[in-house]
Amino acid sequence: MKRRIVLFLMLLFIGITTGINAHAAEALDSVTAPTGFKAVLVIVPLIVVLVLLFMKVDMIIAGLIAGVLAMLIGGVSLMDANAQLLETIPSMLSITVPIINSAVAMAVFKAGSYSAALTLAKRGTKGKVEFVSAFIVILLAAATYMSGIGGGSAMVIAPLAFAAVGVVPELIAGMSLAAAVSFTTSPASLESSIVSQLGKFEVSEYVTVMRPYWLAFVVLAVILAFWGTKRRNVGFKESEDDEFDKKSTGQLVKLTLPAIFLLFAVIFGPVVNNLIGFAFFTPLVYMILTLALVFICTDFTMNQSVEAMVDGSTYILTRLFQVGIFLAFINVIAQTGTFAVIAGIAENAPEFVVVPVAILTGVLIGVPAGAYVGSVLTLVLPVAVSLGFPPLALGFVTMGVGLGSQMSFVNITMQALSSGFQIPILEVVKGNVKWLSLASVLLLGIGLIFG
Repeated sequence: MKRRIVLFLMLLFIGITTGINAHAAEALDSVTAPTGFKAVLVIVPLIVVLVLLFMKVDMIIAGLIAGVLAMLIGGVSLMDANAQLLETIPSMLSITVPIINSAVAMAVFKAGSYSAALTLAKRGTKGKVEFVSAFIVILLAAATYMSGIGGGSAMVIAPLAFAAVGVVPELIAGMSLAAAVSFTTSPASLESSIVSQLGKFEVSEYVTVMRPYWLAFVVLAVILAFWGTKRRNVGFKESEDDEFDKKSTGQLVKLTLPAIFLLFAVIFGPVVNNLIGFAFFTPLVYMILTLALVFICTDFTMNQSVEAMVDGSTYILTRLFQVGIFLAFINVIAQTGTFAVIAGIAENAPEFVVVPVAILTGVLIGVPAGAYVGSVLTLVLPVAVSLGFPPLALGFVTMGVGLGSQMSFVNITMQALSSGFQIPILEVVKGNVKWLSLASVLLLGIGLIFG
């Protein structure tokens, strides 16, 4: 306790006497990098928050501790810190399109559209389990891309995959890879919202730029699941009391229509809008049409459809609120010049390796801190933004964090896969390390060439 008191007094003295300039929330871009010992000192809060996240401390607590430390070191006033909090929370909660997309997708989930789609795939393949494995990865990628929630998608689809195929390490790795690249590039995800906020561009611009790379990695994930299942000669598992197995093909197709329409609206809606010359596929239109299809094509009443959508918004709204609070503390750290110092160091590196190094940093931090992908992005991306990274390069870094998170024991998608396939999370992580590491190396190569 004595040591803690002495440390606190030392930091308080340093904070009073250093004279590092603090700036208001709207002037973060003008923060200048301190030099000498001050430059080393302002890095300490960032190190503290990383260590706390690695120790599985809640992200808000970790941010609070590091933020208070930054206030003492940098002389940031309570008024400035309060201004950050009042600015960041509304800015995160104002990202309405991802919130709407996520909520509507969760309503489609609850109505059973994805379970119906998987049952159709089982019938259509007639015993060729490797094709069902491939379809499972496609289904997870599509569900995650529409909802923006990798863990939520895995919770629904993993038990279905286990019931149909069983435990296939390559299938699990393929699902993890597909989830990682989908929630980091989704028009409905927290991660895309954070990238757009920090990069100061529209979510739609980011999603459009990243879509080819999302598709490329999803194709690789599908191939991995197909190859792994085929070489293991897996047979179908018998399901007991599966209500979807008792339905006719026509009934299953009808149940799947809401998911098909929503996927079409999210991915191809902007293309159709350009072709017809006006914006028809807007969030308002496809929200109403999707809910109408849920009512018409499933057993849900209209009230249940709307309630499912509202309940489905809970996840992303709470996460946006959580990250908004955390980001306020990170912005306090930024006011002391932390990210300006790091950016200054990075500027001295050869230009062609800056993007790959940023990607590698994202992957490495994502492994131990995989439970908080959004918070990791608020730590990694400010430096990339200050270096002038375009949306594509920021997307590669974001993907890197996502890939790292799929090798993490604390990531919710890993926990969902462990539960769904009824195996210890250690087996999930061990099976993923090989393939997700290879995917990370591939992403580094892509970043080197195109970043």
